[in-house]
Amino acid sequence: MKLSSQIKPISYLKAHAAEIVRNMSEKNEPLVITQNGEAKVVIQNIESYEQTLETMALLKILALGNQQIEAGKVESAADVLNRLRNNGVMR
Repeated sequence: MKLSSQIKPISYLKAHAAEIVRNMSEKNEPLVITQNGEAKVVIQNIESYEQTLETMALLKILALGNQQIEAGKVESAADVLNRLRNNGVMR
């Protein structure tokens, strides 16, 4: 995704807020808003935002799993299954 076509100054946001909101619901591309020539905020539609949150949650889970593997906090699947069977959780 090229953001260069999706960069607008804050004056554009002020003058076209309703149009931007309408367009954001149709597009999955974020809009970068600048102030004094510097990128300040990113606007995105709700579906895209929710997808971003889900992706971040999955990445955090993967990072935690990798940390546990590196720390040696792992068990073999066979050991876990045996423990569950012995505790009556599985048959």
